Amino acid sequence: MANGRRFDGKQKQLSFGAYPAVSLRDARARRDEAKVLLAAGFDPAERRRQDRVESDALSKHTFRVLGTEYLAKLEAEGRADSTVSSTKWLLEDFAYPALGDRPIAQIKPTEALELLKKVEGRGTFETARRLRGICSRVFRYAVSTQKAEIDPTHPLRGALIAPKTRHHSAIVEPTAIGALLRAIYDYQGNVLTAAGLKLAAFTFVRPGELRLMEWREIDQEGAVWSIPAERMKKRRPHKVPLARQALAVLDEIRPLTGKGRFVFPSLRSDDRGMSENTLNAALRRMGFDKGAMTSHGFRAMAATRLNEMGHWSVDAIERQLAHQDAKAIRRAYTHAAEYWDERLRMMQVWADYLDALRTAPAKHA
Repeated sequence: MANGRRFDGKQKQLSFGAYPAVSLRDARARRDEAKVLLAAGFDPAERRRQDRVESDALSKHTFRVLGTEYLAKLEAEGRADSTVSSTKWLLEDFAYPALGDRPIAQIKPTEALELLKKVEGRGTFETARRLRGICSRVFRYAVSTQKAEIDPTHPLRGALIAPKTRHHSAIVEPTAIGALLRAIYDYQGNVLTAAGLKLAAFTFVRPGELRLMEWREIDQEGAVWSIPAERMKKRRPHKVPLARQALAVLDEIRPLTGKGRFVFPSLRSDDRGMSENTLNAALRRMGFDKGAMTSHGFRAMAATRLNEMGHWSVDAIERQLAHQDAKAIRRAYTHAAEYWDERLRMMQVWADYLDALRTAPAKHA
């Protein structure tokens, strides 16, 4: 149906659609809307064209598109690989399936809450909390780039269950350490997962540093793993002396992943590091529940046993753990050569100690 009206002294035809797709009632309602626009000095045809342009643009600005742009922004800013990887995981595994194809400007708080409550319903309170934060950052990015007007997750800040702060469980008693290591060496699952657990024990780095380990960071001849600052929690580069046992583990898996970027690539893609849950899931399958041991627990294990040995300075141990405060860092660098030599010896003795516990646990109980 068309209706002729004059705008700016010119006769124009305005089509409302074909009958019966557009009823007479709808056509009359649209005609009346056009009269109101004309009376206010607006061209109804031009307004409809602008509405179509805005609608087309709106359909292109989906949550997935803005999420991808936000990830690219993080990478361009040089954010830590662990930050980018974690953000990508939360978006791809949780947010995109529910919200990815929705125009970001049309997403309501109720939709976001439904997604978050679904994740929370699995008992993964920390994941739900982190997911809300990541979604909020994507929405705020959309607002700043004029693709949305509000962050619909902002009113939900008090809606989720606050996760309890938990200390990382760790096995520290020598006989139990030996049993754990035997379980790891007997593990019948993925060979890369077993290798990751072995290196976690020998190097006691943070899980995020281990799972994103790159082949280019390893000096095989010098027996040193150099972790760049952007991957470290304290944003300081960190060197890890590699004992003979650690080098042997790397030699074992080099034929499998040595031509790629990551020492431990994701099972889904060689372009991503191992999932943050892989090592913990393997420990669960071996029979070590989360109250007994976690992948982060290898750090507490090493810190406890090395301090109780009484052979090593506190500064050397803390420097190897890479969690000193600024004062301790300055003190450690004042005696850098001394601590480095001590750390070289300590890491080899530590690996030998673990081997001894694994092969003859009763003797070292």
